[in-house]
Amino acid sequence: MDWDKLRIFHAVADAGSLTHAGDVLHLSQSAVSRQIRALEESLSVTLFHRHARGLILTEQGELLFEATQAMVKRLDATAARIRDSEDEVFGELRVTTTMGFGTLWLAPRLAKLYAKFPALKIDLMLEERVLDLPMREADVAIRMKEPSQADLIRKRLMQIRMRLYASPEYLAEHGTPQSMDDLSQHRLISQHAGTPQVQAGANLVADLMSHDIPSTLTVNNYFGVLQGVLNHLGIGVLPDYLTEDFPQLVRVLPEVESGEVPVFLAYPEELRHSKRVAAFRDFVTEEIMAYRKRQQED
Repeated sequence: MDWDKLRIFHAVADAGSLTHAGDVLHLSQSAVSRQIRALEESLSVTLFHRHARGLILTEQGELLFEATQAMVKRLDATAARIRDSEDEVFGELRVTTTMGFGTLWLAPRLAKLYAKFPALKIDLMLEERVLDLPMREADVAIRMKEPSQADLIRKRLMQIRMRLYASPEYLAEHGTPQSMDDLSQHRLISQHAGTPQVQAGANLVADLMSHDIPSTLTVNNYFGVLQGVLNHLGIGVLPDYLTEDFPQLVRVLPEVESGEVPVFLAYPEELRHSKRVAAFRDFVTEEIMAYRKRQQED
């Protein structure tokens, strides 16, 4: 249905008169009458009974008036929220990041964000593919390298390294390796070489595999690697940000680690003033600052 015709119908039904509705809409009575006739023809119904004292809604007209009343109320409420939104954070926010970071670091912390902004609707898209932010495939991205796309606002959040971890139970049963050569007596759990991952992590795994490790478990994401480690299957190659949430992990061969991997948050320039983006950016920044502080204290 044509919204302009519905708007005019609503004004006529509310006023009960073509003349009064025309005054409200700044239209002539004949123009209002033509629009009402056109709407009735498009619906194949009569919406008003015409009387000398004015217009009375038919049964079909009452049904339509109920619908337009609900629409007007929703539009008025939305307009009010837009006017008052300077201090509000609500609505949908599409966030993309890697499977590992999203599953193991970000998702467990989102309860704090929702507690502060309960009207947020976050769509968390976890995949290794880099989504096109300028084309609005997502609103915000957290990635393990600096985005190369143009027209993005970038913020470096932290740097991480891949290190070796095992469970106390595994080490109690199999012993703790003292050198790289000792890895030949252990099972290594890592991402598969063909899995999309940061180059620093892939380089570390390739170096470890050169030490003739007889038993391995390869997984296509860090969540799987972590589950293997927690279930005492072997020594896992994992990002160091896991240690806070899984303090039972024991670091193995402390001198062995990947190169630094930068973590960036990015969003399109056009969302610079978005309250949702600002709330998410500030939340992630605060969480990482608190994480860094705790790491320094340890």
